[in-house]
Amino acid sequence: MKRIFGMILLAGLAGCAANAAPQGPLPPAVPVFFQPWSAALDSHALSAIAQAAQGAKAMPNADVTVTGAADSTGSALANRYLSETRAQVVADQLAADGVAAGRIKVEGVGIVPTAGVPDGSPAQFARRVLIQVGG
Repeated sequence: MKRIFGMILLAGLAGCAANAAPQGPLPPAVPVFFQPWSAALDSHALSAIAQAAQGAKAMPNADVTVTGAADSTGSALANRYLSETRAQVVADQLAADGVAAGRIKVEGVGIVPTAGVPDGSPAQFARRVLIQVGG
């Protein structure tokens, strides 16, 4: 009986090790930017997603988090839906680029604060999806 329990325990621990977080620092999140009130992917977005997909395929046991955001133009509810739609469009493209859909966690956060954003357009900074592999 002890031997069976020990084998079950070891098998369970081995399963946990297979899903453990990657060692070392996480790769940086890959941003995908959008036009105002759009969830359409342009050539720059497709290139960024392809880059993230390559990173995800290189870390096959790591989760992939796709977080959509929006700027402050319009209502909070509309921007919540827009951020969710952007995240889902990116997740769908990641899957099309070979990342297993079961690894991808999708979330929309709505309006993101842009105070303190250095250089460039704060609104453009907010109209994005971040792809984090292993996060």
